[in-house]
Amino acid sequence: MASLEYYDKLLLAIAGSLALGVAIGVVTSVAISTGVAGGSVVATVFVYEAMFRNPPSPVTSAQVKVAAVVWHAFLVIAIVAALL
Repeated sequence: MASLEYYDKLLLAIAGSLALGVAIGVVTSVAISTGVAGGSVVATVFVYEAMFRNPPSPVTSAQVKVAAVVWHAFLVIAIVAALL
């Protein structure tokens, strides 16, 4: 079996935190949108780690900056949707 590399593990952690948020929304009395918003907040820690603390490419890349903006836009939309 092939071992997972560092960034593969981070991708799994991001997907896992979002899945956990959905699972909390399904299993408990918490709304699914609130669970996804909570999972997104947790996933942001892993995104931050992958993009800014230990990036696979130079931080000066425009692609990295665009990805950060898109992720945070998604996060804000998820949180606002959960609060409405």
